Amino acid sequence: MPPTKKPRSRRRTLRQILGGVRRRARRAAGGLRRLWRRSLQLQVVTSTLVISVIVVVVLGTFLSDQINKSVVASRQSSSANEAFADRVQIADALNQKADDQGPDASTRPEVLDQVMDTITGSGDNGSKKRYEVLILNDSPRGSRASGNVMPENVPPSLRQRLEQKSNYDKAQAYLGPIQFTGEVQAKPTLVIGGLVHLNSGEVYEVYHFFPFGEEEQMLSNVRLAIVVVGFGLVLLLAAIAYLVTRQVVTPVRLARQAAERLASGKLDERLKVRGEDDLARLATSFNEMAANLALKIHQLEELSQVQRQFVSDVSHELRTPLTTVRMAADLLYDAREDFDPMASRSAELMQAQLERFESMLADLLEISRYDAGAATLDLDSVDVRDVVLRAIADSEALAERHTTRFELRLPNEPCMAEIDNRRVERILRNLLFNAIEHGEGRDVVVTVGADRDSVAVAVRDHGIGLKPGEDTMVFDRFWRADPSRARTIGGTGLGLAISREDATLHGGWLQAWGQQGEGSQFRLTLPRSAGADLKGSPLSLVPPEIEMRRTWRGHMTPVLLPASGDSGYESVYDGGYDGHDED
Repeated sequence: MPPTKKPRSRRRTLRQILGGVRRRARRAAGGLRRLWRRSLQLQVVTSTLVISVIVVVVLGTFLSDQINKSVVASRQSSSANEAFADRVQIADALNQKADDQGPDASTRPEVLDQVMDTITGSGDNGSKKRYEVLILNDSPRGSRASGNVMPENVPPSLRQRLEQKSNYDKAQAYLGPIQFTGEVQAKPTLVIGGLVHLNSGEVYEVYHFFPFGEEEQMLSNVRLAIVVVGFGLVLLLAAIAYLVTRQVVTPVRLARQAAERLASGKLDERLKVRGEDDLARLATSFNEMAANLALKIHQLEELSQVQRQFVSDVSHELRTPLTTVRMAADLLYDAREDFDPMASRSAELMQAQLERFESMLADLLEISRYDAGAATLDLDSVDVRDVVLRAIADSEALAERHTTRFELRLPNEPCMAEIDNRRVERILRNLLFNAIEHGEGRDVVVTVGADRDSVAVAVRDHGIGLKPGEDTMVFDRFWRADPSRARTIGGTGLGLAISREDATLHGGWLQAWGQQGEGSQFRLTLPRSAGADLKGSPLSLVPPEIEMRRTWRGHMTPVLLPASGDSGYESVYDGGYDGHDED
């Protein structure tokens, strides 16, 4: 067993190392992508650098090729002229000796030696030439060579071309590496071969070996110079692009930073204006915009303050006459049995509307406190399950009148959280009243869930539901899903708006989900500790049965649903469902 476990352990360690390397590579690539997307200066400099490299490479290649062709062609032309002059000199010397001495060629080797010394510059009065010469003839003493040149150094392809009838009177050239005797490595050499025809009918093969070492060195220096100059040119263009883009991007970056500070509420933020160019005019326009925006915001704040103060003052001032009217209405309502039926019904209606009016005044005062930023929390560590039970107890009478039952799904363990007991209970009452009003007499499901950081309460009804887009509009003040439908429980239209403000004051979420024909669900999520940031909710916003149907349609796709009876989760999978919903 140990030998089997070791390879597995090594493979597991190798996979972990490779996984870590891939993760670091992905993070590095992601960081580079973010840097590329966020930096205009980097984009411009990189684009300029890439284009400059392409242009320099193309131009450098073209120049190097042209210089190489020019040098090689010039060297080949001069070498061909020198080789032709040597062949003429050899032919003249041999023909003249033959004319002076007749057909006897016993002294011809001496003539070849003299001619070889003359054309290679190896004589007493000559200067040594840069090239070597090889003369070949079928006679035993008809071949001569200078330096370390051997007949084996003649390229076979050159000799074959020289022997072809079509090239019999033409000189042939070969440029390539030649391995000379005694040399360590082959050297680039230009070999020019030609035939010398004597009057006696004899033919001599003359080969000139022109070394190309100096030309090769010169071309290497030229290529190195082109690379160095090109690299310096690319860096220079990149530096120029950096400086130019910095002159443009820096004011834009300052404008962005000023705009961010302006958006954060620093209305006195302004840009420095330098010069009269386009960027200076941009700064001037930005400052004018900021000044006008600050003025408009100040005016709107004053108007809003006036409106909030008006609502608050009206609400307070209405309380005094409302108290008097309420006292009179109570007397009339208590004595309604002594009135005729029409007057008795009027007293009942007046009593109900006065109660609604009082509730609306209380909601308006609460809204005005939120608008003025004067709302505060009275925090206490409580069990959210107890708050839910109290809210349900307050709603039972209304639920009985609408023939609605509550279905509770509470966890077994306490769900402690630092909350304002009064405000959270008001949120739950508003959610329950709303579910009763729109539930059309069907059961209302109340679910409580909790995790390490947060607690949540979901209120689910099975009424008419919400249309697409209404899940956010439902929290607007005085909003109704159906304006033609009258309120059956006397609500003010501010309950959900106040509930959302209460949730936000706790640092929590109040969210809604709805689907026509499927009802709706409201979810309240609060942090366990006051001031903590929420990262998620222990309950799903979409009801479990709706998620289950989506799971069935998705064929074996797992979905997390809140497990009944505790705060955990259970996975629901497709169990061979055929894809059709059931009622």
